[in-house]
Amino acid sequence: MGIVIEKRLTPSISWQVASILLALLASFIISALLLKSAGADLGKAGAALWDGAFGGWRATWKTLVKATPLMLTGVAAAVAFRARIWNIGAEGQLYAGAIFAYWVSLMVGSLPALFLVPLLFAAGAVGGSLYGGLAGYLRARFEVSEVLSTVMLNYIVLYFLSFMLTNPWRDPSSFFQQSPKVVDNSLLPNLMPGTKLHMGFLVALAVVVIVHLVMTRSSLGYEIRAVGLNEKAARFKGIDVKWVTMVVMLISGGIAGIAGVTEVFGVQGRLNPGISVGFGFIGIIIAVLALLNPVAIVFVAILIGGSINGGIKLQVATGVPSTLIDAIQAIILLFYLAAAVLARYKFRIVSNG
Repeated sequence: MGIVIEKRLTPSISWQVASILLALLASFIISALLLKSAGADLGKAGAALWDGAFGGWRATWKTLVKATPLMLTGVAAAVAFRARIWNIGAEGQLYAGAIFAYWVSLMVGSLPALFLVPLLFAAGAVGGSLYGGLAGYLRARFEVSEVLSTVMLNYIVLYFLSFMLTNPWRDPSSFFQQSPKVVDNSLLPNLMPGTKLHMGFLVALAVVVIVHLVMTRSSLGYEIRAVGLNEKAARFKGIDVKWVTMVVMLISGGIAGIAGVTEVFGVQGRLNPGISVGFGFIGIIIAVLALLNPVAIVFVAILIGGSINGGIKLQVATGVPSTLIDAIQAIILLFYLAAAVLARYKFRIVSNG
């Protein structure tokens, strides 16, 4: 008796669903063992995690606020990955968008909020696009790996921000590395009184809808998907792969740049090195878990945002470090990727005789 592994031409929906459920079950078991090894009571830990994420309206709107930049960086990664362009620089593009939008707010901060807020979103998109487009140009023109260039650009923009916040943009009344508070008319309006759920959440949802329509209903979306499926075949079809590469990185970077605007003008109220806690990198996880589907990214981002907020409550209730949530997220991703690979194959038991 032996096992033969064969690649499936088209994985069935039932097998894909079964593999995902098995991956989730396995990841939950490993995560439970991890929490148990840290000395946490599993029932208490689960209750604290849920309470911190969705236990009441206050926890829910905080989760939606946390999910807003995650939606945007998740969609940014998904657009690039659809074309098999591995943009690992959403983190840097987020900061580039935030920096450019903050600079614009200094220049035209006297404008009424009705005009200033849309201008800041546009500025953030331009800043992120230019930074993402730089990596796209290096790949299209010189065939420089976008993985290498985007990772390096992440550090460059952070060092530039650090320079600006210790020199021209430093808040003279503070010992911290941060800018002064932004003007009130540049702050994103809250959607509901008594909450900090800001307009950026609606902007993120709008971006999801637009990207979904572009990817599924436009010629550009067709070209992006064609390049991602088979670059050589796309060239034979007459698609300009270098042009698609540039456009994809401009779009991806612009979406990530908008995430920077939501954090500076919707949450922090000032520019500082801590406006992102790894949103660009978490967005990659979200995009992969959502199978690069923009609509699915919304729900995955909310779940991940809830797990981040729930991790704080988990730490308070059980005493385990909140960084354990990062490990749990990584476990879920690993098992999910393993399930995605297994779904492409079938196993048959054959007789050696």
